[in-house]
Amino acid sequence: MAIEYLKRGKSDADRAEDDAKTRAVVEATLKDIETRGDTAVRELSENFDNYSPASFRLSQQEIDDLIAQLSDRELADIKFAQEQVMNFARAQRASMTDIEVETLPGVILGHKNIPVQSVGCYVPGGKFPMVASAHMSVATASVAGVPRIIACTPPFQGKPNPAVIAAMHLGGAHEIYVMGGIQAIGAMALGTETIDPVHMLVGPGNAFVAEAKRQLFGRVGIDLFAGPTETMVIADETVDAEICATDLLGQAEHGYNSPAVLVTNSRKLAEETLSEIDRLLGILPTADTARVSWQDYGEVILCDSYDEMLQVADEIASEHVQVMTDRDDWFLDNMTCYGALFLGPRTNVSNGDKVIGTNHTLPTKKAGRYTGGLWVGKFLKTHSYQKILTDEAATLIGEYGSRLCLLEGFVGHAEQCNVRVRRYGGINVPYGAPAPYRDAAE
Repeated sequence: MAIEYLKRGKSDADRAEDDAKTRAVVEATLKDIETRGDTAVRELSENFDNYSPASFRLSQQEIDDLIAQLSDRELADIKFAQEQVMNFARAQRASMTDIEVETLPGVILGHKNIPVQSVGCYVPGGKFPMVASAHMSVATASVAGVPRIIACTPPFQGKPNPAVIAAMHLGGAHEIYVMGGIQAIGAMALGTETIDPVHMLVGPGNAFVAEAKRQLFGRVGIDLFAGPTETMVIADETVDAEICATDLLGQAEHGYNSPAVLVTNSRKLAEETLSEIDRLLGILPTADTARVSWQDYGEVILCDSYDEMLQVADEIASEHVQVMTDRDDWFLDNMTCYGALFLGPRTNVSNGDKVIGTNHTLPTKKAGRYTGGLWVGKFLKTHSYQKILTDEAATLIGEYGSRLCLLEGFVGHAEQCNVRVRRYGGINVPYGAPAPYRDAAE
């Protein structure tokens, strides 16, 4: 194997040090929110967003006034994108059915898919107003039937962003708050004097938002660890440097710590992409952000073969994977660890981010090894149930259960079974004794 790094990002040790600093800040901030509630939230909003309204929750009149600031074209575009997301979510929801089966005569087993009862949706927006994130979380939760959906987004340039608020409202949010960062995550999960806590948190965010969700997991449910954006381009000589560089920088502009990785088996494409990135950074309006991200987190990995490219890609388990090769479907068939795939040069990560209909809240930091992204199923809990309808079934299951409980030493468990055997089967089982074995021939 001859995997060669033509460019490396920050070392794992440096990244771990950054994570440790973030962890300490988040822990102290969440403790403050839990102790001082609304007062702490307001101070944090003043300090980080220079924003301190009479109420962080928008009234219906304020929502209507903000939506009225949008042009007809802007509103139509938001509705179009939201409908694509909801259409796919509806199709996914239809694939999840309640079931009930009779596994033995008189033994009924089943499960029900029940919506989470309250969800807090975080929509990033401090640097860029992430309109599409409202579709991904709020609208998808609405399709799932969540009865209480609250949404938080930071102020953009000192005030609520009309497009984000419109997307939240149209998506089905029942409460909308203009607050961001750790204070929004903490307020939704822990509750304050004016905000009832939720059962689950969803939505992407920066490193502090992701860490806050991680620390709160268990106290509330979360969708996944969706931290800073990651992108990977898997390419061979069927495409050129311009499209590769554009796809890498198109995601690197998200923030200062957004990994962007090129995996290729073409040294020519790798070297030309590096040059093209330098050229684009000279004209990209968001280059101040993208340049830092590329410098610290960008990587170019040269492989000998497609098998090596596949291995590297699965090891990195990137959030977004753009595949542009002569065998795109081969990668679809064989890749196992990623957030979402974007196959062929005609599609791109921005399609998924904004409009095509798949959900853009995806696993980062290698979480793609054990989970997929946010989808309608994340808002549903699958709960099982069982019932026994006949004396014969109660006796049969009770006899097996009695013996298996005593095999493990659980006498009390066995008696739960034995009392049914005595009552419904008329079999005298001494207290704490196993039920007798009845040969099938009997």
